[in-house]
Amino acid sequence: MRPHYLLSSTLTLLAACQSHGGSPDQPVALMNSTQRGPAAPRAKVIPHELAIHGDVRIDDYFWMNQRESPEVIAHLEAENAYMRAMTAHTEQLQKTLFDEIKGRIKQDDESVPYSYDGYYYYRRYEDGQDYAIHCRKRGTLDAPEEILLDVNEIASGQPYCAVRSREVSTNSNLLVYAVDNVGRRFYALHIKDLYTGQTLEEVIPDTTGNVAWANDNTTFLYAKQDPETLRSYQIWRHTIGTDPATDALIFEEKDDTFSCYVDKTKSKRFLIISSDQTLSSEARYLDANTPLGEFRVFAPRARDHEYEVDHFGDHFYVRTNDGARNFRLMRTSVDKTQRSAWEEVVEHRDDVFLEDFEILAGHLVVDERKDGLTQLRYRAWSESSWRTIGFKEPAYVLSLTQNVNFDTGQLRYAYSSMRTPNSVYEYDLESGEARLLKRDEVLGTFDRNDYVTERLLATARDGTRVPISLVYRKGLELDGSNPLLLYAYGSYGSSSEAYFSSSRISLLDRGFVTATAHVRGGSEMGRAWYEGGKLLEKKNTFTDFIDCAEHLVATGYTAPDRLYGYGGSAGGLLIGAVANMRADLFDGLIAAVPFVDVVTTMLDDTIPLTTSEYDEWGNPNEEEYYRYMLSYSPYDQVAAQPYPNLLVTTGLHDSQVQYFEPAKWVAKLRALKTDEKRLVIKIDMKAGHGGASGRDHRIKDTAFNYAFLIDLARKATE
Repeated sequence: MRPHYLLSSTLTLLAACQSHGGSPDQPVALMNSTQRGPAAPRAKVIPHELAIHGDVRIDDYFWMNQRESPEVIAHLEAENAYMRAMTAHTEQLQKTLFDEIKGRIKQDDESVPYSYDGYYYYRRYEDGQDYAIHCRKRGTLDAPEEILLDVNEIASGQPYCAVRSREVSTNSNLLVYAVDNVGRRFYALHIKDLYTGQTLEEVIPDTTGNVAWANDNTTFLYAKQDPETLRSYQIWRHTIGTDPATDALIFEEKDDTFSCYVDKTKSKRFLIISSDQTLSSEARYLDANTPLGEFRVFAPRARDHEYEVDHFGDHFYVRTNDGARNFRLMRTSVDKTQRSAWEEVVEHRDDVFLEDFEILAGHLVVDERKDGLTQLRYRAWSESSWRTIGFKEPAYVLSLTQNVNFDTGQLRYAYSSMRTPNSVYEYDLESGEARLLKRDEVLGTFDRNDYVTERLLATARDGTRVPISLVYRKGLELDGSNPLLLYAYGSYGSSSEAYFSSSRISLLDRGFVTATAHVRGGSEMGRAWYEGGKLLEKKNTFTDFIDCAEHLVATGYTAPDRLYGYGGSAGGLLIGAVANMRADLFDGLIAAVPFVDVVTTMLDDTIPLTTSEYDEWGNPNEEEYYRYMLSYSPYDQVAAQPYPNLLVTTGLHDSQVQYFEPAKWVAKLRALKTDEKRLVIKIDMKAGHGGASGRDHRIKDTAFNYAFLIDLARKATE
């Protein structure tokens, strides 16, 4: 996730900011006086001016947004060459780390099967293969395996491959799946006949990959995005056997601050089109047995009202923030959807955030967050008292998973902590007994009891208590001598979880502490936590991170000369802001696909996500927001000062944070920073926002990042 930019008709964009008449010279390798070793590429300065709110802003590197320009590509290639030269001494370490990380992964692993419509569905990996194989068995787990989709075959010969939306028709005969071979999240829909094993000739290009089947088994709905802004804004209908060019447009979201998608209720009775914006949502519903009918609005959109809908029996169930900042659960008759008819099922509480709910024939289950930790509560429909599923570790991550059937008294959930691998449980709602179905196997000598996980509370400068989850190897002396990697995200209300990572063991076993700061901007502590880290409160996200880092130093977990930070996308904005604000507090920072050019991006409504995110970052066409954004935007705040060692990553085809944001940021840092520390940018010329596809490629990226950190930590102790 991340933001983007709009220019209103009342503002003047100077002619120089339009397509510039000149073009940059091909970058030449000039020696940067602030860099040791091989010469760093120095981007040629071509000033562009933007007049807004009485300011004239000069952007010397605006030309880098010309994705197809040979000069831009040459500059990016020069950056990659410099990155390889500057990290060549870590190549053996990278290989060692790759072998370690891959060696912990069970190469022929398999997910826990789940039963749905007479089949058991699961996915598995084969040794030596990068991608999953999706399978099913009919009736029993002893039945012959049917391969639905071998992603390794689809990815063969492709530089990149992402597959999503593996949707099976109601009669289990047809499969729709979506493929992206570029990384820009434009998916082509393919249809496979699961009886014959043949893929049909009809292909639907340029979709979001979002699909929902109607109950006639010949019709499905899908979403398309605006080709310029990438906003998901249209829902189309396709009938099997017809030319996709004749597909019908059935809904278009006209408000450019909203995006739309299509889904199906768990009951299979209704198709739902949802339109969402940061502060508002609206649902439309249609009987899934009559896909040619007209959708009806469930409850008209209203500012500051968010809701989502599911169906069970004679009622719709609605998770809503109507009169409930932390959300509550309501229900209403299927023929009376107006808000005045809603009745409360789960009340609002000031200290508990209702994140999700699960409906079973005999029970209602709610997924809630209290004091920063997720808990599951449930009750029988015939009872009023609730029971809680408890967990003992001080920090963990918990989620409902694969509860696809109503008629069961068994609840599935996934649990992990920073020392406990992902574990899938089946919980008997009558007896209260939990059965472990599978815990991810970590090969080698790993023993979870060799590690300690903790949850701390740091006091922010305004007195707010900010949680920190961390893990380290047992026996580590907390005397300030340990390298520590601190992660945070802090945007969109997305909570950062204390999850397990087998790759992280390579850091822990080398004496690192790894920690997650649950900073404001997420929803860890409820809706107020999110609202306290957005818009004109956004700087709380950055100062919380800094205050958490200072707490970890003060309590002996690390020291500034061996403290490292990591964040990606909007978390990369956090890293960029912290680099400007407290460079002295960190030895090194990694900014992955970072959203760092906040003002320019949020002023350009042709860039993906901009208009839909005014309520996250603010609209810079309004002077108050413009001034505030400008005061923290990492690109705009680069100064002639020392900076930590910096590793920046991006992808040429990134659709969320355009590659030119981090490329411009690095160029400006090189021109202004006054230190001799490392500054490298790693540009994947074949990937997008999610990085490389394929298991081995992702491991290589992780090994590269870890090698950067370990190498710095070693130098800090020399």
